[in-house]
Amino acid sequence: MREIAAAMTAMGVVLMMAAATGCKKLPPPTPLDQLTAQQTHGYEVYQAHCASCHNDRTNDPLNGQSLRGIFKKQYLTSGAPANDDRVMNAIIVGRPMMPALGGDMTPQEREDLLAYMHTL
Repeated sequence: MREIAAAMTAMGVVLMMAAATGCKKLPPPTPLDQLTAQQTHGYEVYQAHCASCHNDRTNDPLNGQSLRGIFKKQYLTSGAPANDDRVMNAIIVGRPMMPALGGDMTPQEREDLLAYMHTL
């Protein structure tokens, strides 16, 4: 019984340390009225192609993960680095539960979308 209690205490300490060091509060997204022209166009692209499945201004998931803070984290939920190349690849070719959108957007729309996502 003592061994179980000691193990539970040790596990609790580890979890508390992980929570204290691993949980960072994300800064809020850039207010919509402060976006550049490119970011504003990216927001419009987001609304047309992404908003039905992904929240952008809350952490709540819809059909897909929330995109809030996507570039403020080191890794995507897939484990891939959170960088322009990886995110653009997911937009163009899709993911297991996400359709490929590469043919639905112009290269400029994709770049503007990426610019908007950097504000989240």
